[in-house]
Amino acid sequence: MKVIKQSELEELANILDNDGILAVPTDTIYGLCAKMNSKEAFEKLVKTKKRPSNKPFPIMCANLEQINCIAKVDPKSKKIIQYFMPGPITILLEKKNEIPQYVNNDLRLIAIRMATSKFLEELIQKVGCPIFMSSANLSDEPVCKSIEEIQNKFPNIDGIVKGQVSYGKASTILDCTSDKVKIIREGPISLDEIINILN
Repeated sequence: MKVIKQSELEELANILDNDGILAVPTDTIYGLCAKMNSKEAFEKLVKTKKRPSNKPFPIMCANLEQINCIAKVDPKSKKIIQYFMPGPITILLEKKNEIPQYVNNDLRLIAIRMATSKFLEELIQKVGCPIFMSSANLSDEPVCKSIEEIQNKFPNIDGIVKGQVSYGKASTILDCTSDKVKIIREGPISLDEIINILN
């Protein structure tokens, strides 16, 4: 399995465009990613992670414009996105009706992150659509903490991107779909910080 430099964007985008799967560094852990606009890529990612197909993957977008394309963004959510993203936060929003059923098992909500590095932002923009982004682990197992571990666990993925990760705290998950925002998972960004911004 090839270890690819972040500067080789053309090759990396080509892998994703052809329904491939990459292991990429994010702000806290290595993630496995595939392009969102492909059912085949989605099914490959489900199979690779041995994950139940009815458990949706988070979606990583390059920017607010892409988030607006797949989810309903109200003024409150927009404020949170503009202040905290990119950053260690995942927000739950109501998905747009045109999103294909396979993307989130036809659920009403979609979990969204914004690209956590310039490299990921450029890669997503080159692919031309958001990407599925899930931690580099088999379902319900610990996250892989080295390139060697990823190579051993996932011998059939299409490439690993070199990069630094901190293995810090997982992102805050915030439900933005009701009048009051609600923390689903505690992370680096606290509810108090979020409420302060909204007020």
